[in-house]
Amino acid sequence: MISEETLKRLRDDLSAVSTATISTALFKRGLRKQFIQDVQPLKHKGRTMVGLAFTLRYIPAREDLNGLEVFRDRKHPQRAAIEACPEGHVMVIDSRKDPSAASAGSILVSRLMVRGAAGIVTDGGFRDAPEIAELSIPAYHNRPSAPTNLTMHQAMDINVPIGCGDAPVFPGDLIVGDGEGVIVVPAHLAEEIAAEAVEMTVFEDFVTEEVLKGRSILGLYPATDEQTLTDFAAWREANGR
Repeated sequence: MISEETLKRLRDDLSAVSTATISTALFKRGLRKQFIQDVQPLKHKGRTMVGLAFTLRYIPAREDLNGLEVFRDRKHPQRAAIEACPEGHVMVIDSRKDPSAASAGSILVSRLMVRGAAGIVTDGGFRDAPEIAELSIPAYHNRPSAPTNLTMHQAMDINVPIGCGDAPVFPGDLIVGDGEGVIVVPAHLAEEIAAEAVEMTVFEDFVTEEVLKGRSILGLYPATDEQTLTDFAAWREANGR
């Protein structure tokens, strides 16, 4: 489990690191399915979402067990998950990649925000999407969906391993979201992935500057020319990176 102290450091380290860069670092270790597919931010907040995964799993709704009256039960898994998600965590919802009914709406997401959650992600959809987009909490989904989740989804399990947009998500994994989407970093790899991604970002910033000056990518990216490494070291020293 990632400690609070480590998580704070990871938030600082990953504040300027893209999910694309993290994806490459994971790919080097043979992990190809960690980017959550078909999920976008309702409105990018201009900052990177970083938090530990707290999960909720839906199954297909069975009509005789999933009427409006189930919300009267204080132990209903969807309601209980909103009240149980720890501060600084990201709620990740397995909605079976089905956005035909909402995973949650603005009231529940607002409650999650007030309780200090770092974000919310679903491979389904949100109702009240325009209202959620204006909240300060980062929120990611497939597309807006007005029907209540009860019409298609039945909340079952809290904080168990799930699949979200084809990505495996285990409770306590590191969840990172930016303007492109959301990626899942296995907890035991979080620190080394973050360290490598930070270094990759520094180098890619150097490469971008060189390309914009007109330099060819050949020998630059990847750095197969010795001169590239020499130039990078000088650039790094000059820019305090």
